Amino acid sequence: MVKRLSGLQKEVIKLYRHCLREAGKKPEKARPHFRAVTRFVCQIATVPQTLLKMIRREFHKNQSVDKKDFATIETLLRMGYRKLELYSEPSITDIH
Repeated sequence: MVKRLSGLQKEVIKLYRHCLREAGKKPEKARPHFRAVTRFVCQIATVPQTLLKMIRREFHKNQSVDKKDFATIETLLRMGYRKLELYSEPSITDIH
């Protein structure tokens, strides 16, 4: 039997996915990567690791919140959307 997700649970997942998508749009300094097949140095742009770590840390930190504590979850969602809006600015490329 599959449990259905509540509206708040769906909203948290939606925010998490949106944060990861926005992080994927941020360029990281290209670093050399050697390919054994071609033997050329390729420049690979990847997601800034500090931004990904921050996103995961924030969600895991609040994972222990009781799923019936609606006020706390709604507050955390509002704070999350505000941070997402801030980090979505094109001038923000990474955090330290």
